[in-house]
Amino acid sequence: MPLTIDYFLAPQSPWTYFGHARLTAMAAAAGATVRIKPMDLGGQVFPVTGGLPVGQRSAQRQAYRLVELRRFADHLKLPLNLHPQFFPVPGDDASRLIIAVDQHDGADAAMRLCGALLSAVWADERNIADHAVLAELLHEHQIDAARLEQSKEAGAQSAYQAYTDEALKLGVFGAPTFIVDGELFWGQDRLEFLQRRLQAG
Repeated sequence: MPLTIDYFLAPQSPWTYFGHARLTAMAAAAGATVRIKPMDLGGQVFPVTGGLPVGQRSAQRQAYRLVELRRFADHLKLPLNLHPQFFPVPGDDASRLIIAVDQHDGADAAMRLCGALLSAVWADERNIADHAVLAELLHEHQIDAARLEQSKEAGAQSAYQAYTDEALKLGVFGAPTFIVDGELFWGQDRLEFLQRRLQAG
């Protein structure tokens, strides 16, 4: 029986960027369904679970983060700006836009937009907190421009809060996190274990 992956993410997370395309391919190969669930990582999840924004971490952790970012970018052969012009950047508007697209166009379109938002931050030097950039991304991916206004409506906002609440209830503390039948896999470097779980059925 095909499995379902609950995909908790933040659209400004470099680790989500590194794992997104691989997750998409992995789920397709396994015939698994992905439920995309953007969450308020910095505003609500970190304060509850002990996470810190990058700028508040120790100098040692900040330095090693840069080493790991470069290491994974080289390993995965993905373009990466180590110090993107628009980071840190709020992810709330982008998250609600992903949700609006999911609600109106389905998961495949939402996953495609999510990948574009992640690349916008980490490869293309674009500001995903700028509504003009969000509108451009919708146009570039042939998604109805109305989704931007719909992302500001109560339905998208309530879903964003619901996903954040669900993440905390399930023990999520970082992005990306993948959950299959209650089993939690944190981080793009755990995708191998997720793949094994999918193969096991």
